[in-house]
Order: sequence, then structure tokens, then C-alpha cells
Amino acid sequence: MTQPAVEVDGLVRRFGDFTAVDGVSLRVEPGELFGFLGPNGAGKTTTISILCTLLRPSGGTARVAGHDVVAARDAVRANIGLVFQEITLDDYLSAAENLRFHAVMYGLHRAEIDDRMRPLLEMVGLEERADQQVRFFSGGMKRRLEIARGLLHMPSVLFLDEPTIGLDPVTRTHIWDYVDELRGRERTTMFLTTHYMDEAERCDRIAIIDRGRIVAIDTPDALKASVGADTVTLSTADDDRAAAELASMLSVDPERRNGSLVLRVPDGEAFVPRVFDVLSVGVQSVNVRRPSLDDVFIKYTGRDLRDADAGLTEQFTGNAMVRAWRRN
Repeated sequence: MTQPAVEVDGLVRRFGDFTAVDGVSLRVEPGELFGFLGPNGAGKTTTISILCTLLRPSGGTARVAGHDVVAARDAVRANIGLVFQEITLDDYLSAAENLRFHAVMYGLHRAEIDDRMRPLLEMVGLEERADQQVRFFSGGMKRRLEIARGLLHMPSVLFLDEPTIGLDPVTRTHIWDYVDELRGRERTTMFLTTHYMDEAERCDRIAIIDRGRIVAIDTPDALKASVGADTVTLSTADDDRAAAELASMLSVDPERRNGSLVLRVPDGEAFVPRVFDVLSVGVQSVNVRRPSLDDVFIKYTGRDLRDADAGLTEQFTGNAMVRAWRRN
């Protein structure tokens, strides 16, 4: 049986009387792109901090690349790469110097550094900028360099903490092109947090954490199927009459929303032709929308991922994670 890349069993983390992580269990397979979603303050960043050895758990166990995060902290660190939300490059070093410094910190030999650095810079499109100071790089270029740096020491697991936050849509797309290429070439397991649902759609599986507990875990398609219904939105010449006819003839009870009739049905595409068959009033517009990951997130947390308020109990966010990593 293949050893999991990440294995968490009954993980608990308390801050005084507050339980930030409450019995989290999950398993990530080698080579998997695993999404970890949750509102701010839900325990997501605390869990990642434990997996990256920045925090000790209050209970339960966690193993990364086969090593216990408490008993074998150095071994875990040697087998993981990190791409933080915050840029952590040295602006006054060149791209190549940033990579070399990182490689030396991980104990790579000169020949290994050269063998790894050149193809990684080429893959992220920075080979011609290798000798330029990072302070002249755009945000997207810096993010690409950070991804190359995170992979330089050949980690088994790469943690991507909001890797495209603050980037424009075109740059985000380019970053994901590089990530997809890396997955195909390196077979690195990737553990992703994101607030962008289109990025979450790329994941092999997704776990949603809320109030310290895993509330859902499955493939994106299976999670969307769990919502259970398509949304059909109708505008007609007489919505009152249309609503009455739909209730009478198709046994559905439309919701009135923003001047339209909204219906939740198992198969929207099959339902729409029946609407035209039974209505005696003109249909001005019809829209069918299948469940999205936004719908999934709202179902399981009651909140929209992007609109969730920041929690006060997350102890390691943004710069705090960076400082903890450097300090330890």
C-alpha cells in the first residue's frame, strides 16, 4: 500500500480555552493536488502551520512525507516546500542568488544546485532574468520565482498558501500553467489553499474546514453533486400566471427573486423543454446553472468563501507564518 504524502488523524490545536482545530483527519495521496478551503478563522491556517512544523498540535497525529511533524520535525522540513501568501524573496539579490541561498540552506551541493536551478528557471520563464535583482520583478515574476525556489530542493510535498493572491487574471493563468507543468514533470504532491473557486476546481480532491472541523471532503464533481439540484431562472410575460401553471402542472414551487422565477430541479436541461410545453405565457429568457463550488461552500459553511469575515483566532496568518518559518 502506498504511503500517503500527508496523513492527519484526530488533529487538535487549542489556544487557551479556544479550540482552533478540532479532530481533523485527512489523507493526501502522492502526486495529488489537494485543496484545503475554509473561511478565515476556521482553522485552515492553523492546520497548515502544524503540517509545516510551525506549531505543535495539542492532540492527534500528523505525518508529512512519512515523518511525524513533532518527532521528526527536521525530516518533515527537508521534504516540504512552501510558497507563502507574502513575498519572502530578498529584493536585493538576483533571481539566481535567491535560489542559491535557498539551496545552500538545504544543504545542496554546487553540482546539484546548477542541475536543478537552470531547468526550473527555464520552466517558470525566468532564465533570461536569472542575474537581475528581484526588486525589478513584477508581482507575477516574483511568484513564479517563489514556486521555483519551493521546488529547488525536490520536496515531496509543496504547500501553496494562496499562491496567486493579488495577481491579475492573466498572471494567475500563467502561474497555473507552470504549476500544471510542474505536476506533470515533478510528480510533487501539492497542498493548496485558495479563495478562488476556479483554482479549487483544478484540485483532485477538496477538504472544507469550518469551525475547526472537516465538514466535507471529496472530488470537486462529487461535492457539487452533493448540492443536489440545478438552478433554472425564468423571466416570462406574466410571472404570476407562470408560477401558478408550473405549480399545477409540474409540481414545482418557484421562488420570486429579482423579478424572475427561480426553480431548483434535479436536471435543469431536461426540465426546460417541459416548461415550454406547459406554459401558456411567453418565456422571455431562461437560464440553467449547475451547482458550483460556491454553492458547495455555502451549503457546508453557510458563508461565501470570499465574503467570510476574518477571524481573530487564527494565530499564524500572512507575515506571522513567514516570521515563524524564518525564526524556527
